[in-house]
Amino acid sequence: VQLQACGGGLVQAGGSLTLSCAASGIIGRANAMGWYRQAPGTQRDLVAAISTGGRTNYADSVKGRFTISRDNAKNTVYLQMNSLKPEDTAVYYCYATFGRFDYWGQGTLVTVSS
Repeated sequence: VQLQACGGGLVQAGGSLTLSCAASGIIGRANAMGWYRQAPGTQRDLVAAISTGGRTNYADSVKGRFTISRDNAKNTVYLQMNSLKPEDTAVYYCYATFGRFDYWGQGTLVTVSS
């Protein structure tokens, strides 16, 4: 299974970015999909997750600003990020759960300038 994430980049505070992550190399639908992020010197933390049925879960720090969605037919997960803040700067990693296994993307860097 391969997860290909894209959409990161440099944006000014208050701006928006959309990340996407497509899973390939497997037949069937992913269970949970989502995003973690890791800033330098910190641990990797959950940003948002979404179940097959569309149930979502967000970190408190991004509630009201970020929206996670998915296309089950494409095994693709998206993260719409609005009102970005410098503290959102991190490498964002997508993941997908198939059966009992978690698979991770390679990470995409999001930099928010003040």
